[in-house]
Amino acid sequence: MLVMPGRRTSTMELLAVEAAARGMVVLAAEETGAAVGPAHWYGGPAAGARLAGRLGFALLEPADDWLAELPEEFTGREVRAATVADAWAVERPMFVKPPRDKSFPADVYADGSRLPADLDPATPVLLSEVVTFAAEYRMFLLDGRIAAGSRYAVFGRLDPRPLDSHGAIAEEIAEFVDRLVASAGPALPSAVVVDVGQLRDPYRPGHRWAVVEANMAWFSHAYAADPARVLDVVLQAAGPRERVQPGDLPFVRH
Repeated sequence: MLVMPGRRTSTMELLAVEAAARGMVVLAAEETGAAVGPAHWYGGPAAGARLAGRLGFALLEPADDWLAELPEEFTGREVRAATVADAWAVERPMFVKPPRDKSFPADVYADGSRLPADLDPATPVLLSEVVTFAAEYRMFLLDGRIAAGSRYAVFGRLDPRPLDSHGAIAEEIAEFVDRLVASAGPALPSAVVVDVGQLRDPYRPGHRWAVVEANMAWFSHAYAADPARVLDVVLQAAGPRERVQPGDLPFVRH
């Protein structure tokens, strides 16, 4: 059984069609009153957390500070884990994002005073040096390998395109992700999304690859990625609790 919100996004529609083709029952969250597992989830973290106990699924997600703990070899910029209170005190431009939810817009802020004033000061955030990504790509990883991928933005503007159409770029991404997994793979769940990008340096020709962020596969847009392969990752990232691999237990959302 695949459960998702009743109000569906384009990714939800694609995953619902693929799940039904596999013989799975697809239910809206509002239709699960008498339902019993095994169940999988695709949707937001708040609704997922409410339903997880009753439907018996476990939600895998990367640690809040995973990006901040990466060596600069992979981030290409300074990134640190902090709180909203820390961010309010910053007096220069910075990129600020909540690590897991969407409690405020992830964006470049001229200084800390531009952040919403009604946030909980203890809310975790990631603070990043401001950089330019020429193009950004979403990778759905399953057991340390790329299962599906898609370009999703060019210079910050939405521009999805299948990864398979990128030739040499796809090979470069695969090599970068392999190095990343070899170095930081144990710090990620077995089913996860990692966004990577071409980081532009005005002082050097060409580009270098860098991690943009990591996200929950069960709450990530597929863009132009193969929905069948995306579903494979989603089913492992948000499936029955009794099927969680031992190595994934530290990544189960509580």
